[in-house]
Amino acid sequence: MPASASNGRARLSREKVLNGAVAVADRGGIAGLTIRSLAAELGVKPMSVYHHVANKDEILDGIVDLVFGEIELPTIGGEWHEEMRRRAASAREAMRRHPWAIGLVETRTSPGPSTLKHHNAVIGTLREAGFSIEMTAHAFALIDAYVYGFALSEATLPINGPETVTEVAEQMMEFFTAEDYPHLLEFSVEHVMKPGYDYGKEFEFGLGVVLDGLAKALSDGKAGKAQPHTRT
Repeated sequence: MPASASNGRARLSREKVLNGAVAVADRGGIAGLTIRSLAAELGVKPMSVYHHVANKDEILDGIVDLVFGEIELPTIGGEWHEEMRRRAASAREAMRRHPWAIGLVETRTSPGPSTLKHHNAVIGTLREAGFSIEMTAHAFALIDAYVYGFALSEATLPINGPETVTEVAEQMMEFFTAEDYPHLLEFSVEHVMKPGYDYGKEFEFGLGVVLDGLAKALSDGKAGKAQPHTRT
């Protein structure tokens, strides 16, 4: 075996391979993540990668688990409203760091330990708060639909922070007139184009509406009573 190949294999590990895959995906998205591009990122021959991961599916499973590992876990038994808010905000930040993960985190069928721990904590927090099994499913789906949906909007909007809002809005306004679209113009001028407008600030308001709605369902008894469950 050539010395270079042996050294390359020796300095690699599964952790380094997966972290390298995250770096490649962060720069170029999942489409840009190949064994060849990953090997280039790691500075090794492509075959060296296969000593640590069997194929791309295993890589995808691994990097999704790394993303889940970055999301703060809710504390089972804590005040569920605040725990879900904190977890949702952390998930959104993880999606901002890794936008490629938005459409990938819920697609894997071989979840890793961080993924399993995450889902268990979310479900456990809702169950301990008094949500029935059925309502826990509703709440989990609703919260994640909002978080991932907002993250997708944030990642795909043609603005990149508050400093670009006015420029983009002015370009778009060239396509409509006040006479034809008075409400759109009012919204653009009186809200979007105001100094300091940041689309990301809309997240907290929407999340509050979602969580307050779930809290009302729980207080009204619409969430059902928690079913007995066995602790292990």
